[in-house]
Amino acid sequence: MSKVLFTETVLRDAAQSLIATRMPFGNFEPALKDLDGAGFYSLECWGGATFDSCLRYLNEDPWERLRKIKSVCKKTKLQMLLRGQNLLGYKHYPDDVVRAFVERSVANGIDVIRIFDALNDLRNIEVSVKETVKNKAVAQVAISYTTSPVHSLENYVKQIKEIENMGATALCIKDMAGVLSPQEAYDLVKGIKENSKLQLHIHTHCTTGLAFMTYLKAIEAGADVIDTAISCYSGGTSQPATETMVYALKQMGYEVDVNPEALKKINDHFRPVRDADLASGLLNPVVMTTDADALIYQVPGGMLSNLVAQLKAQNSLDKLGEVLAETPRVRKDLGYPPLVTPMSQMVGVQAASNVLAGERYKNVSKEIKSYLRGEYGTAPGKIDADVVKKVLGDEKPYKGRYAESLAPGMEDGKKEAGTLARSAEDVLSYIVFPQIAEKFFKARLEAEENKVQYTIEEA
Repeated sequence: MSKVLFTETVLRDAAQSLIATRMPFGNFEPALKDLDGAGFYSLECWGGATFDSCLRYLNEDPWERLRKIKSVCKKTKLQMLLRGQNLLGYKHYPDDVVRAFVERSVANGIDVIRIFDALNDLRNIEVSVKETVKNKAVAQVAISYTTSPVHSLENYVKQIKEIENMGATALCIKDMAGVLSPQEAYDLVKGIKENSKLQLHIHTHCTTGLAFMTYLKAIEAGADVIDTAISCYSGGTSQPATETMVYALKQMGYEVDVNPEALKKINDHFRPVRDADLASGLLNPVVMTTDADALIYQVPGGMLSNLVAQLKAQNSLDKLGEVLAETPRVRKDLGYPPLVTPMSQMVGVQAASNVLAGERYKNVSKEIKSYLRGEYGTAPGKIDADVVKKVLGDEKPYKGRYAESLAPGMEDGKKEAGTLARSAEDVLSYIVFPQIAEKFFKARLEAEENKVQYTIEEA
């Protein structure tokens, strides 16, 4: 039997899917040593929505958070999720910014960068792939898996050669909504493995109840690495439980290096953290259950938890069913984009807006307008002409790779951030999230000044 490797997601996607990425560093710091020594291939601990949440909600510098994790985790690769030309934001950034972000990510401790484009438009990942390879990190390119009238197994397999040609050093099937069935997983993995010798990772969610079966069939077909979450942060919109998969695969005769005793210690640490999240309402039991309707509306874990939070904040949680029903209609209008960040948030917000306003596309976000202008790349299918007309009027969409039309951004970012930015990392934080980063920098400065004042008064 072959060896199966594990990527543990509790520090990033499990927390993103279940608690909208609101896990402060202090909640997992005591578990880092055990996580590092458990025998994982990698720890997914950064990227995705962690960057935004650190600055916006947790009052943490995401770069410092990464350095702290790296200072403890010396044995296990640290992994991040990068949205190609979107980086960790919600629009496309100039190539010089993308290169600088990748270089600084590796310099601060990242070993594996999982790179994807929300539309599977490979033009939007080439710069970040090449920069990752240049900086000697693993460039793991992910295909955003979805089902629709315009997506097929054959097309996914065809993309593999293009991905290899641009220099990818590993591959990933990224099933963000948990809609990859066991048979589809087997066929897709088999097709990829027949055409590529690169290490293949499988990422899915338990949302629909398929995930455990899907992993077993993917491994049977030759998958090398699976993404799992420590059990108390697993299930629902998160990943399958690490302990369960380790137990089952070892019993089936697969070689697994993950240590069950270490997993027990890790889970014992996170159980009271999970219980506190439940008690505070941060962890909503709705996202911990199986929802087979997701096979229809294809809402990924992070999107569902954010939708619940958004509707709850507007006292409209009773509208969740209507919003979920509207989601596939909006997705069809927009040419069947895969529901992965940032498209998942964009489609979800638009679906909610349509329902709450009582009129479709009465209110349209600036991100949807940019998407219709072609600023995110080429849609997989045809965008509804009536929606384009209603939103853009007579404006013509952009046809090329949008990033090529953008002027370099690092120097302007330095000037705009001014003295508030103390490093290249600060400049990048500002470029990606200008208002949030500026607020964070000012709070940081104020805290430091107050500390100095306090020390003087005490003296």
